[in-house]
Amino acid sequence: MSGPNGDPQVLADSGDEDEYIAINSVLDQINSWLDHLEEKNDHLHAQLKELLESNRQARLEFQQQVRKAQATAVVATDTATDPESSLLLTQPPNKDEMDFV
Repeated sequence: MSGPNGDPQVLADSGDEDEYIAINSVLDQINSWLDHLEEKNDHLHAQLKELLESNRQARLEFQQQVRKAQATAVVATDTATDPESSLLLTQPPNKDEMDFV
């Protein structure tokens, strides 16, 4: 039988050996739990990265929609408030403009 450090000249008594077996068992169990936690952490990390990318895409799409809506509103506002454009829509061309065209 070997000693606690594996030294063949040192004999370990039965109580010490049982204690080392119990400690090894606990360490194995802790190692198993840590492996499980690491797997869960990796899975959560992957899910968070997917969520961040999805949110980034949604934000970009929303910003594009807002810009498009703002550009449409600006064009509509410019047309409605521009006195020349409203004259063009409401008044028939005068005689001089008809000759030029």
